[in-house]
Amino acid sequence: MRVEMSNQQSLWKILQPILQVTITVGGKQYLLGLYDTAGQEDYDQLRPLSYPNTDVFLICFSVVNPASYHNVHEEWVSELRACMPHVPYVLIGTQIDLRDDPITLARLLHMKEKPITQEQGMKLAKMIGAQCYLECSALTQKGLKNVFDEAILTVFHPKKKKRRCVKCRNSCTIV
Repeated sequence: MRVEMSNQQSLWKILQPILQVTITVGGKQYLLGLYDTAGQEDYDQLRPLSYPNTDVFLICFSVVNPASYHNVHEEWVSELRACMPHVPYVLIGTQIDLRDDPITLARLLHMKEKPITQEQGMKLAKMIGAQCYLECSALTQKGLKNVFDEAILTVFHPKKKKRRCVKCRNSCTIV
């Protein structure tokens, strides 16, 4: 997404891609534009400006932050359904490398919480109508390629029928 701004620096930070890369899936090359939108309340009005032309949303939560898990249903899915109801989304559990980390487990135990299990993630994905549930770790890169492969496959082969045509496309935007 190309956005030209004059004096609105905070909006510019929200809308600029954090990654643009060509990726090969199933022997075909795709241009992938990845945007990370700000989750803070201050950006609630600005964030949806980054949504047009999005082909698939990756809704991420940390498996070691139960509050982020609860925000998926309470905040993110509601916002996406209101702003972009026909765009599919994939649910992603992140930071799986910390699920068995003793320090992280002790912190969670102190707060009377536990890491989110894969089963809980799959249940939430089904409840919110996500295309699928995946887990990954940016630190170890475990599951990371699968996240992007699945995002591309979701654009071109969604499990639920979308109303807009996506044939003859060789690029996609992911938020």
